[in-house]
Amino acid sequence: MVARPPSSLLALRGPLVVGAAWLGILACGHAEPEEPAVCSEEPPAEVSSLWQCGPTLDFTPVNHYEGEFADVVQEREDAVVLIDGRCTGTLIAAEAGPVVLTAGHCAGLGDRTFLVFNFEDDPDGDALMTGGTVIEQSSEPDYALIQPDTLPAATPTPLTTRITEALAIIQHPRGMPKVIAEGRFLGACHRQLYYGDLDTLVGSSGAGVLNRQGYVLGVHTDGDCDEKGHGSNRGWTAEAIVEASPYLVPGDLADR
Repeated sequence: MVARPPSSLLALRGPLVVGAAWLGILACGHAEPEEPAVCSEEPPAEVSSLWQCGPTLDFTPVNHYEGEFADVVQEREDAVVLIDGRCTGTLIAAEAGPVVLTAGHCAGLGDRTFLVFNFEDDPDGDALMTGGTVIEQSSEPDYALIQPDTLPAATPTPLTTRITEALAIIQHPRGMPKVIAEGRFLGACHRQLYYGDLDTLVGSSGAGVLNRQGYVLGVHTDGDCDEKGHGSNRGWTAEAIVEASPYLVPGDLADR
């Protein structure tokens, strides 16, 4: 399958990419970690093992969250699903019908999966456990679409190409109950998003990268941060996935 040339997401965003701003100075007098170099070369098509962007894991259970995304997180978190106890996905809106979007390395074409919606601390609704069938799978871009046997009582999340400086990921790290982590946009090129100070773990693969409006801007696939704050995490853009998918159509990019 041949992807068309990238468009709106793939241009560098001058003030937001590496070297565009002065480094802040911490109160103790030490400089913050330098922003990682992104978009300097095309990244390898492989899943990386590092994950933590800084000295602490900044996860908040979704039903205890009061941060910047508080106005949208409760509307969006119901669409987030634990897949086979080892990956995360998001029920997305599509003209052909809602499907679960996740990372391609989480499943194989035709696989049967086990989906758990509303697995969270202090749940605000009943959990739904259902099966699903992988109807599309790709390694580059790294995505898969799963058709659930039963749809949850959740509003599917729209896809978007609209970049915002603040980003968030609702996820099931290590198969744990649903949490949210926040971070910032660093750059977009080679049909991938780069973001910093946004923690993920094994199990977060496939989670939607949300823009400030709570729409899925991309799918998290690779963790390249470390405990010293070096590196960046990345995922494939929703635009690249729509371009590659026979199921999704350009009109599924609801917010440009």
